[in-house]
Amino acid sequence: MQNDRSKSLLLLHFLIFIWGFTSILGALISLDSLPIVWHRMTFATVMIAVYFWFFSRASFRIHPGVFKWYLTGGVLIAIHWILFFYAIKITTIALTLSILSSASLMTSILEPILYQRPFRRYEIVFGVVVIFGLLLIYGVQKEQLFGIAIALLATLLSVLFSLLNGRLIQHYPAKNIAFYQLLTGAVVLTPFLFFSLDSPAELLPKDGWDVLWLFLLASVCTAYATIASVEVLKHVSPFTMMISLNLEPVYAIVFSLFIFGEKEYMSPQFYVGVLVILLGVIGNGIYKRRAQKKSLTQ
Repeated sequence: MQNDRSKSLLLLHFLIFIWGFTSILGALISLDSLPIVWHRMTFATVMIAVYFWFFSRASFRIHPGVFKWYLTGGVLIAIHWILFFYAIKITTIALTLSILSSASLMTSILEPILYQRPFRRYEIVFGVVVIFGLLLIYGVQKEQLFGIAIALLATLLSVLFSLLNGRLIQHYPAKNIAFYQLLTGAVVLTPFLFFSLDSPAELLPKDGWDVLWLFLLASVCTAYATIASVEVLKHVSPFTMMISLNLEPVYAIVFSLFIFGEKEYMSPQFYVGVLVILLGVIGNGIYKRRAQKKSLTQ
């Protein structure tokens, strides 16, 4: 069991590294956020379906009574991604991803309520540390309150999505969950997409680079990462996943500074806030590891 958890944690941090590229790809793609998400979910669904057809046809089977939860997850993640990419385009990658760090505090409150388990004081403590870091960030970004609000709403939806999948993975295969959530999300978005576009040309990639970025976004960052992230929830709690995701801004900020240069430069107070958030992540990991070792020796 401990070995499975260690492997899941290693996989989680590899996925976080991959997700660090997601925001970069969203900024590089010239399309609006809704078409980006529609392409992302549609192409990822097709890729997974092709894999199922040749290697795992049994994965197409839907278990009785679960489709409504697949649909719920698909809608949650679709709206989350739309708001996420929209926030990136109206603010910056660094700011948007830093706001996502509030997911740990949201999870520390919502997970006990929805999972009907006791509150853990240390989760609240580390969540508050993260919020302190966020307040430092907000203090220098007051002119971008609308973008911050959009990013916070995107964060809430990602927390609800992870909590839902934390339940589903206990009963259903990760591949099955990911496939039908991506499929239902793409289907639900389709009518909204065509009603919102002024012309079909707005859906088409602008050049070959857009095609490449969309392919990477749909394949590596979505088809693979979505299945793997659901699988991780077998052995890792939603809170641990969410607080670990606070490392994503580190990767993304480094990538964005290298790729976009001055556009992504922030004030020193912003980076102090990010550092405080990281201390919360590291503190949570150290505390949990010590608690696990203590329980094993007793």
